[in-house]
Formats: sequence, structure tokens, C-alpha cells
Amino acid sequence: MEPALKTLYKEKVSELKSHLGLENIHEVPKLEKIVLNCSVGSQGERKQAIEDAVNEVQLITGQKPIITKSKKAIANFKLREGENVGVKVTLRGNKMYDFMMRLVRTAVPRVRDFRGVAPRAFDGRGNYTLGISDQSIFPEIELDKIKRTLGFDITFVTSTTNDDHAREMLRALGMPFRSMGKKKSDDAAAEGAQAA
Repeated sequence: MEPALKTLYKEKVSELKSHLGLENIHEVPKLEKIVLNCSVGSQGERKQAIEDAVNEVQLITGQKPIITKSKKAIANFKLREGENVGVKVTLRGNKMYDFMMRLVRTAVPRVRDFRGVAPRAFDGRGNYTLGISDQSIFPEIELDKIKRTLGFDITFVTSTTNDDHAREMLRALGMPFRSMGKKKSDDAAAEGAQAA
């Protein structure tokens, strides 16, 4: 069965085409993948922290993550080259749409004092990254089983290089952006509050 968010996107394509002033329907931006990256590099008991991160990211995304390794040694962090420092999962297709639906409709609105996500966190190439500093906003995580707080970045990779087009596409899919009239300092403050 097709995910509800994918159906919604198909319904919004022609509306997005006219709204963005595009000539061809194939120019309308698409969501290509969602990458969830969780780093536990500075945590004590790194081996156990990695195991916890693997289990919790798998619960949240429904897909087993890969373990990421450090590229270089950093003495201050007691980190050797090639040591496990985090986990990463790349979601595509139906799993990607299912995850985004749960994220924007269930998880993100559970953040305390939530007023929307920062509308300017684009990379200049049409990709958007959302920082979450606590995994407990996801209903899949049982609060009494949390051993340590895990923060992660969720990157939405789109088919466009235009940030404004990508923003409109994500908004059509239900991403709760704050209004653009606020100052950048407000964005930074709210990013911190949103993740808290």
C-alpha cells in the first residue's frame, strides 16, 4: 500500500508546478532520501553507546543503521582513527515517506514550546537539515528504557538545487516551518528550544 504522504505529494505536484512557475512537471522538486545521522563520539562507554544508538535508531526508522567510524585521531576526545563514533541510516521510497509522516505529524509537535522548525536551515543546494537533541519525542521510544540522550541530524535530500523550491515542497508535505519574518537569532534560539 502506498504511504499517505506519497499520495499527498502526487496530489500537490501540479499545484507546486504552477506555484513555483515551472514549465515541466518533471522540474517539480522531489524528496530523494532522508539521512539520519547520530553521533556518540564524546560519550563515555562508547561501545555500549553505539549499541544503544543502533537499537534506538532502528526502532525510530524501521531500518538497521550502519556504524560510522572516525576519519582521524583526536587526542582531546581520546579518539583513535577508525574507531566507531556514530550510526547512520539512509531512507528511500516508502520507508522515507512513512518516517517523514511520523516525524512531522507526531514527533516534532511533541517538542516542548514548539513554534515550528527553522525555515533557513538549507545548505544552498536544496537540502534541509533538522537537528533533534532528544530521541524521546519519537513515540517508538519507551521513556523508561532510555539509558542516554541521543541527538541526531535529519537531512532531507531533494532533487532541486534551489532552496526556495525545496522549502515549498517540504511545506507541501507538512513540514511545520515558522514564518520567514523572524530574525536569524530567533531561528537559532528556537532550534535549541526545539531540540530540548
